[in-house]
Amino acid sequence: MTAELVRGQNHPLSQARLEIRISAGTPIVAAAALSDENGRIHGVEWVAHPGAPTQPGLEVSRQAAADHRLAVDLDAVAETVHRVGVLLALPTGGTGPVRFGSVAAPFVAVTGLDGAEIASYTIHGLDAESAVVALELYRRQGAWKVRAVGQGYAGGLAELLTDQGLPQAQQLAGTINEAVAHGLARSVQAPPPRTADGDRSRQAAAPALGPDQSGAAPQPGPVPPVSPYGGQTSGGPGQASPQPPSYPGATPDPSTVTQPSAPTAGGPIDYSHPRRQNAAPPPPPPTAPPAAPGQPAQPVAGDATGWSMEERLYNQVWGMFEDLARTTAAYRSAVDFAESRMDKELEQVLSDPRSRIGGQGDAAREAARARHAQLVDQAREALDRDLAQLQAEADVVEPALPPAYARWDNPVWHAYRVPMEIPMALRLGDLHLPEAERIRIPMLVRLPLERGLWIDSGRTASSDGSFTDAHSLGRLAMETAVAHAARLLAVYPAGEFTVHVIDPAGSGAQPLAPLVQTGVLAAPPALGAAGVTDVLTRLTQRVDLVQMAVRGGAADALPPGFDTAQQLLIVNDFPHGFDDRAVNQLRYLADEGPAFGVHLMMVADREESSAYGPLLDPLWRSLLRLTPVADDHLADPWVGHAWTYEPSLVPPGSQVLQQVLAQVAAARTKYA
Repeated sequence: MTAELVRGQNHPLSQARLEIRISAGTPIVAAAALSDENGRIHGVEWVAHPGAPTQPGLEVSRQAAADHRLAVDLDAVAETVHRVGVLLALPTGGTGPVRFGSVAAPFVAVTGLDGAEIASYTIHGLDAESAVVALELYRRQGAWKVRAVGQGYAGGLAELLTDQGLPQAQQLAGTINEAVAHGLARSVQAPPPRTADGDRSRQAAAPALGPDQSGAAPQPGPVPPVSPYGGQTSGGPGQASPQPPSYPGATPDPSTVTQPSAPTAGGPIDYSHPRRQNAAPPPPPPTAPPAAPGQPAQPVAGDATGWSMEERLYNQVWGMFEDLARTTAAYRSAVDFAESRMDKELEQVLSDPRSRIGGQGDAAREAARARHAQLVDQAREALDRDLAQLQAEADVVEPALPPAYARWDNPVWHAYRVPMEIPMALRLGDLHLPEAERIRIPMLVRLPLERGLWIDSGRTASSDGSFTDAHSLGRLAMETAVAHAARLLAVYPAGEFTVHVIDPAGSGAQPLAPLVQTGVLAAPPALGAAGVTDVLTRLTQRVDLVQMAVRGGAADALPPGFDTAQQLLIVNDFPHGFDDRAVNQLRYLADEGPAFGVHLMMVADREESSAYGPLLDPLWRSLLRLTPVADDHLADPWVGHAWTYEPSLVPPGSQVLQQVLAQVAAARTKYA
C-alpha cells in the first residue's frame, strides 16, 4: 500500500533498487546528492546532476523536463554515504517561472522497479523558493528509510548546496545551470499553459486511466503501460492569458482570449467576456461516429477544444505530441524494468554455486529469459495499440491542416490566398521517434516567434552521407532557411512581415533566388562588411527605439512612416564579414529582438565560428537549432526524449514556393 507522506514523515524501504518519479507540470532540474551522517556533501563527485548524470548508485536526467525518473541503487552507494537527497530546481536564465509558488506543486514518488509505488509526497507550501530538497533516503540502524523534506531555498541551487556544506557550491551550481542551458537550447518549447476549461479531451475508448493521464494529482502508472487513449487526457497546449502587443503595430492574437469559466450547475451558460461582449459560443468540435463495441473510437480532425478549427488542430497536434512522448516513455520504462528484473534473477542464479551448472541452473536462466520476453511482449502490445490509434489520428489530421501547419506537398497550398489574420503557429518540420517511424508529428511553434532560429550548416551526427562536402550541406541549409522564411511571409497578412538578408560573400545567391526574384525582400541581400554593418545598425537602432517607446509609454510617438511589421534577419555564411562589434549586435538582436518584433535566423556551422570561443555560446543557446537533414537533437518538454527532426522542405521540382511568393508580392503591391 502506498504511503502518502507529509513534510517530516518517514517510511521504511524494503528494496535497494528504486526509482524516483517526479512530476512538476513545468520543466525543472532534478539532481541527487550523497551526504554523510551529518548531511554534509563532501565534494562535487557526490552529486549526480545533468552535467554528470551518473554517480555510484545514482542516475538522473540529463536535462530539465516536466517529468523525471531517477534510478537509485542503495546497495551500490559507498559505506560512508548515509543520506541520498533528491534535489529539484527551476532552470535559470530562461523565460520560465522563477519560483515554485507560481507553478503546480511538484509530486515525487518512490517506486520499485516494477512501478509499484512505495511512498509519495506532494510538495505544498512553496512560494519564493527556486530550489528544494524534496525527499531524503537515509540509513537508520542498518536499514534504509525515506523522509519527506520539502525544504526550499530562495537562493536557488547555490544556497541549497551551501547549506549542505559543499565547499564548491557556487561553482557546481554554475556547472548545473550551464548543463541545463545546453539542454533547454535543444528542447522544443512547451506550449502556453491551458485554462481549466480549455483542456484537450479525447473520446473514451477503454477503461479510464490513472490520475497521471486524467489531470488529477499525478501518480506513476503500473508496468506494463496502459494506453493514453483510455480516458480523458489533458496536456495539449491551449490559450494563454490575454497579453497586450509587445511592440507598436503588433496584432493581438485572438487565440489568447481566455475562455469563459465553467457555468454553475443548472445555470445558463454565460459566454460574455470583457473583450468579447457579443461573442458567440465556440462551435462544438466535430465528433466521431460511435465506435463498435470493443473497438476504439475513430479519430477526427479538430477533436480538441478551441474557438476556431485552427486552434483545435493546434491543440490536437500538441496533444498527439505529448501522447506519443508519454506512451513511448511508458514502453521504455517497461523494457528497462524487464531487463533489470532479468539481470537480478540471473545474478541470483550465478550467486548460488549449486545452480551455476547443470540442469537446475539452465532451467532458471531460461525461466528468467522467458519472463523477460513476456514482459517486453506485453509492453510492445500496449505500445502498438497506442501507436495504431495515433497513426489513425495522424492520417485524418494531416490533410485537414491549414497552410501554416501543412507540409509544402499538402494540396492546401494550391488554394493558397494571402491571409488577413496572423495564424496561431507555424510548422517548422516533423518530429518522430525510433519506436514509431511512421508517425510524424508536426513541429509547431507559436507566432510571433519567441526565439530565433539557427539552421546548422555543419555536419550532424545523424547525416546519412548524402552530403559529403560542406558546400552541398551549406547550400541545403540555406534552402531550408529560405523555405522557413517563405512560410513566414506566406502566413502573415500583406505588409506585416519584412525580411532582410545578410550574405557577405554572396555564397547564398542561388538558394536566395526565389526571395530575390519575386521581390519580397526589403532590399537586395547585403554584401561585404559594409553591408553587414549597415543592416545590423539599422535593426539594432529599431529595437532600441521601440524598446524606449514601449517602456516609456509613448508607443504612439514613433516617427511617421515607421515600419511596424515583424522583421526577420537571415544571416548566411557567419562569421564571414563579422567583426566583434557585429557579433555583439547579433547577440543583442537574439536576446532583445523577439520582444520588439525583430527575429534572427542564422545559417552557420558552429565549428567554423569556434574561433570566437565562449563569446558565442549565449548566442547559440538563445536560438532554436534546426538542421537541413534529419537529426535527433531535439527534446520534448515532458520526458526529454531525443526526437528526430526533419525539416519542412519544398519537394524537388515543385513550383509551389515561387507561386506562393508571387502572391505575397502581388498582395503587397495591392495594399501598399
